[in-house]
Amino acid sequence: MTARGFLLYAGMALLIVLTGMFQGWNLALTILNMGLISAIMSLGVNLQWGFAGLFNVGVMGFVALGGLAAVLVAQPPVTEGWNAGGLRLLGALALGAAILVGAVQVWKRKIGGSMRALVMLALLIGGFFLFRASLDPAVQAIEAINPSLSGYLGGLGLPIIVAWPVGGLLAAGAAWIIGKAALGLRSDYLAIATLGIAEIVIAVLKNEDWLSRGVKNVVGLPRPVPYEVDLQRDPGFVEAAAGYGLDPVTASTLWVKILYSGLFAVVLIVILFLAQRALASPWGRMMRAIRDNEVAASAMGKNVTARHLQVFILGSAVCGIAGAMMTTLDGQLTPGSYQPLRFTFLVWVMVIVGGSGNNYGAVLGGFLIWWLWVMVEPLGLWAMELITSGMSPDNWLRGHLTDSAAQMRLMTMGIILLAVLRFSPKGLMPER
Repeated sequence: MTARGFLLYAGMALLIVLTGMFQGWNLALTILNMGLISAIMSLGVNLQWGFAGLFNVGVMGFVALGGLAAVLVAQPPVTEGWNAGGLRLLGALALGAAILVGAVQVWKRKIGGSMRALVMLALLIGGFFLFRASLDPAVQAIEAINPSLSGYLGGLGLPIIVAWPVGGLLAAGAAWIIGKAALGLRSDYLAIATLGIAEIVIAVLKNEDWLSRGVKNVVGLPRPVPYEVDLQRDPGFVEAAAGYGLDPVTASTLWVKILYSGLFAVVLIVILFLAQRALASPWGRMMRAIRDNEVAASAMGKNVTARHLQVFILGSAVCGIAGAMMTTLDGQLTPGSYQPLRFTFLVWVMVIVGGSGNNYGAVLGGFLIWWLWVMVEPLGLWAMELITSGMSPDNWLRGHLTDSAAQMRLMTMGIILLAVLRFSPKGLMPER
């Protein structure tokens, strides 16, 4: 990393420290934790765009799959749900997978065009009705089990940290399926395909209650760190907090967030290290050559589509890990909160502002843009109050400006993006 990079990181650290000094360390640590997760998401997108030039706007779909992994791995199984229809549901899913595999095999066989189309149509239509006839009764039986509290199958009851790599595997599996279907498309069609598939993933999470309770949300996920109330009951912790001049409530909140920061920082460092090694390897140089000129790389004997599939899977897996970490931090899965603005546009702004193709720049962008996303609203309110301080309290313009301060986030993100593209189009830390 260059001297400019060290200065930029020092400036980012200073912003977080100043936030803690003037607005409270609780807020500063909250920003730090989400900044660490955002940096990991940014690294995942940078692998796809910065290394290979793949325009993926379905980031939130892979993040959501990571969140789903936290439920499937960490929540205890709902025994009543499994007894009511769990095995029947698994059988129906296996049947659906078999129908799709059969359709693919029919498509691959060298049969006359019209005959192949008719066989495919009959298999898919008949298979759909058979699949629904098997699935629907099982789903209804599961969702009828105490729907206000459960109404789903639950998970495996394992430690929630196990969900982090599992989230990466789920996202990687989805990326393999998407890549097989869409990576042969032009970049604009690939963007549309990834966006559409991400919306399908979110729609499934919202509507399939048997999987993750849908919009009823899964709350009370297990945690990899102690609960604040347990720390407050620990005499040793209370005594240590008093030694720092802190009350037990404040000290427990800060300590839990510090522990989360340590866990997230370890994951970020490992992924960043691996990404840097990949970038400096012959594979990384090949990926950049493909990004810069696919025709020339193909003429040199490189399988462009296969390499694109590799990096698409890797980047999506990183986003899935980040999604599982974020759900762990929140302690709940809320499918309705997976909005394109937060998990696609914002991550792309992080990559572009930090420096596409530079892993350190992507991490910096993750921290900086998330800090701005959180701080723009209070800073905007302060600025509006300062600007309108000379107006009477009942002035309509003053009320309108102060009420609109919360909307300054969107405007600020747009201004920052335009400014970076105009004055530093390669980002704050350009690719070397």
